[in-house]
Order: sequence, then C-alpha cells, then structure tokens
Amino acid sequence: MFTRLRYLIELSQSHRIARRYFVTNGFDGVLAMLGLLMGFRVSASVSIDVIIGACVGAAVALFMSGLSSAYISEAAEKQHELQELEKSMLTSLDESAHAEAAKLMPLLIALVNGFSPLLLALLILTPLFLFQQQLLPESFFNFSPLDLAIIIALSLAFMLGVFLGRLSGRFWLWTGVRSLLIAVITAVIIFFLNQFMAQ
Repeated sequence: MFTRLRYLIELSQSHRIARRYFVTNGFDGVLAMLGLLMGFRVSASVSIDVIIGACVGAAVALFMSGLSSAYISEAAEKQHELQELEKSMLTSLDESAHAEAAKLMPLLIALVNGFSPLLLALLILTPLFLFQQQLLPESFFNFSPLDLAIIIALSLAFMLGVFLGRLSGRFWLWTGVRSLLIAVITAVIIFFLNQFMAQ
C-alpha cells in the first residue's frame, strides 16, 4: 500500500505541493499562536485554563479551515488536470493511476494542510500543558510557561524559515532569520497595540 501511495505521490508531484502547504499553513499557525500568546502576555492576568482553551480552539479552527480549503481547491485542480490530460490523449483515464491520484492526493494534501498548524500549535502550547498538569514550575529559569510558549513559537518560525531555505536552495540562515524577523515584528505590533488600547 505504501509503495503504491509513494508511486501516486511521485506521479502527481504532490509532495512538492504538500511541502509548500506544510510550510505556509504551519507558519500561519505559528503566527496565530504567537498572536494569542502575546495578547495574553501583555494583558491582565488570565488563568492557564483560559489561555489553553482559547489557543486550542484557534488551533482546531485552523485545522478545519486548512483541511477543508485545501481539499476543495486541490480536488478541483486535480480533476481539471485529469480532464486536460484526457483531452490531450483523446482517451478516458478513469481506471488509470492518474485518476486514482486525482482522487487520493487532494485528501493527502488536505491532511498536511490541516495538521501542520494544529501540531505546531500543540507543540507551542507544551509548556502550558505541562504547567497545567503540575509537571512544570511557575518559573523555569526565570521564564513563565507563557514565556516559554512564546519562545517555542519564535523558534518554530525560525526553523520553518530554515526548512523553506533548504527546499528553495537559498542560504538557510537568511531564510530562517527572515521568518523569525516576521514573527518578532508581529509580536512587537501586538505589544504596542495592547499598550495603546490600554491607555
């Protein structure tokens, strides 16, 4: 089964699309979590349960949005590609590997697009989960669980940039720093917006 799946992925070149979706939607998820965490960080004291509830809710929403939007768009695109191939070959491809790939690959791409922000969000929230279960102290090397979650979010933004740089053949450090800079700017904007609104 896995050999067949690998063949269909290579036939349809879907691994390239899935990688692109993983990075773009994963980065969206990281920035969404960073935005929420920064909002809680600079606002009045909020319980860990409320923070986790809000962030998990946003992560699930990102999962559903990524899953449904990618499936709808990719299913339509793959079906169009199959029809164009049938026109050029002047024959039906209903029983071919191309038709099988057109049905299966949109689901695979949608799963990648949905799970990438969800899994990264859960990874970012790990310090909060550990604190909630009393497995992490309130202060860890002078960092609160919320601070640690923000640090993880910034680190993941950097690593996604590095991954994108390696895929594109660009200098990995530059693409990593650029992604990190975007995340930092996002955090700074949220910080000053909250300061302004508090006045």
